[in-house]
Amino acid sequence: MRSAVQDVAEPEAAGAARSSGLADGVYHGILTEITGGTYGENQKLPSENELAARYKVSRPVVRAALERLRQENVIVSRQGAGSFVRSQGRAPALGYAPVESIADIQRCYEFRLTIEPEAARYAALRRNGPALERIATALDLMNTATRQQQHRDDADFAFHLAIAEASNNHYYGASLQALQSHIAVGMKIHGLALLGPNSGLQGVLDEHRAIFASIRDGDAETARDRMHRHICSSRDRLFEGRMLDLSL
Repeated sequence: MRSAVQDVAEPEAAGAARSSGLADGVYHGILTEITGGTYGENQKLPSENELAARYKVSRPVVRAALERLRQENVIVSRQGAGSFVRSQGRAPALGYAPVESIADIQRCYEFRLTIEPEAARYAALRRNGPALERIATALDLMNTATRQQQHRDDADFAFHLAIAEASNNHYYGASLQALQSHIAVGMKIHGLALLGPNSGLQGVLDEHRAIFASIRDGDAETARDRMHRHICSSRDRLFEGRMLDLSL
């Protein structure tokens, strides 16, 4: 027989677990932006209200995420001024060498194929309402651009980053942030290839819509397969099927 204590305790435990999960998501989101260079050393973070609106969570959830960042010495709070990225006083984290050739663009696509399909798979398994809204927002921007016969590589990247973040594995998000300038080169050239009398913009938008639908529906395997096909198709459109021989 269930007790009155169980009736009260179980919903409270479920609520606490959900709040903890939301705080984890905000924590990893802010940490990814800091490590990716969106916020530099000594730079002020957005206010609690702004972060709550961005991540669509309550202020207590934001405070829990910020407290974790403070405990890990990632940020510091200044009374009456807000939260700031702490000066680390150490060598910067290793990054990726800049894109210098067509071969590097091909290598970037190869690397994306090893991480983004799995990120999409986990996103389908772990996504929540706010995560889906962030993906949908980027998709809406792409939809508007397509109607205007334009390609927005910033919205394209935002779509892929939002999926990585929906995986609730900050390594995926951090990897894409570190690769942003590299991915942007390929996306810009790919976008130019889509323009013209035989525009491929609608087809690419449909690929993104299909990925979003599978993540929204929780179909993990289809999400992974569609992301894999999309990146392969993007690469093939850019290279027109003529891949470089990268043998040593």
